[in-house]
Amino acid sequence: MIARYTKPEMGAVFAPERRFDWMLEVEKVVAEVQAEEGIIPHEAAKKIREKGTFTVTRIEEIEKTTKHDVIAFVSNVAENVGTEGRWVHFGLTSSDVLDTALSLQMREALTVLRSAVGGVTRALKALSQKEAETLCAGRTHGMHAEPTTFGMKMAGFWTEFQRHDERLALAQKRISIGKLSGAVGTYSALPASIEAGVCHRLGLSPEVIATQVIPRDRAAEVFSALALFGGGVERLAVELRHLQRTELMEATEAFSKGQKGSSAMPHKKNPITAENLTGVARLLRSYAQASFENMALWHERDISHSSVERVILPDAFILAHYAAVKLTELVSNLEVDHERMKQNMEASQGFLFSSHLLLEVVAAGLSREDAYKEVQRLSHGLKPGEHMRDAVLKDPVLSKLVSRDAVLNVFSGKKHQQSIRETLERAGLWK
Repeated sequence: MIARYTKPEMGAVFAPERRFDWMLEVEKVVAEVQAEEGIIPHEAAKKIREKGTFTVTRIEEIEKTTKHDVIAFVSNVAENVGTEGRWVHFGLTSSDVLDTALSLQMREALTVLRSAVGGVTRALKALSQKEAETLCAGRTHGMHAEPTTFGMKMAGFWTEFQRHDERLALAQKRISIGKLSGAVGTYSALPASIEAGVCHRLGLSPEVIATQVIPRDRAAEVFSALALFGGGVERLAVELRHLQRTELMEATEAFSKGQKGSSAMPHKKNPITAENLTGVARLLRSYAQASFENMALWHERDISHSSVERVILPDAFILAHYAAVKLTELVSNLEVDHERMKQNMEASQGFLFSSHLLLEVVAAGLSREDAYKEVQRLSHGLKPGEHMRDAVLKDPVLSKLVSRDAVLNVFSGKKHQQSIRETLERAGLWK
């Protein structure tokens, strides 16, 4: 991933040497467990632990000849260990080390990502509580529907991002798998007890049945969780982009001193962060698709998945982490215009309350069909600047069915605020 979208915390997880760090730890733990079971000398395991090192430069140099990065890695470690280096990688196949190390790396990446997602949920919770009573127009199909509050809108996103974190946690558990069962998963070179011992020390669970590799449905589940997280990021980003449109201007991204929105139009304040995150979400979905393609490999394994994972693994995690960090900043610094929300509600001439007026007319004795026709007649007949509330009070039909107090109560918004308060209280968001 390009540096522009790489935050230090996740960038460190996918630095070139980090992958080899995990591979080296697997090799060292394997040697120690093998020594305990009498498969290799204890002195060899000790030397591998103490002297087992690598340099990326040397691995790349060896790989020019071997055309195999794992063999190059093992050769570099072995030459640093010395005479006892012949016991490095004893009884293993490349994928034993690669896939077990990959699980450790993905587990680490998910820990970093979930920490950043926690920032999103905290920011959304704070915004939901702050704006819990801020009335604004609820919209369906891009049109005014019923009143809601801005806090209620944000609370929906807060609960969604909690679900995203839950899915990431489940994916983290599902990928915490080790595999040391050999060339085709039959434990022909090493007993299953070695795998069990190594996995225990590394905090992993042994794969129940493997081929040469850990089945890729596990990785696909991780990428699915990342794609769903991206979908949540985009849903919120699109909402904020809409709210910043000139016609609405209810919520805007913070604009820092010296910032410029357009090279040609000095007045512009564009929702650039939300637009940027919308694009990031598209990439995350594409990576999930690629991970699904990686599930079907020839027989016990081919190498078609390798090139895909080398690209999508760091890119997906780095982008997801970037999105979480940027979204936290966006939500935390969002500028909410209460007055504009009020003006936009009033611009609909009271249509926001038509559904509750309908209920009052039905309660007064009309059939739902007739009541609907009467309220619709009134709505479609309003003149510019005329409020639906006033029209009801003057209407010869509706004014006789619904009392003045009932009409004023309908158009006050109190019922909406009360139900919203109860909803937010159930969610634990009402202060």
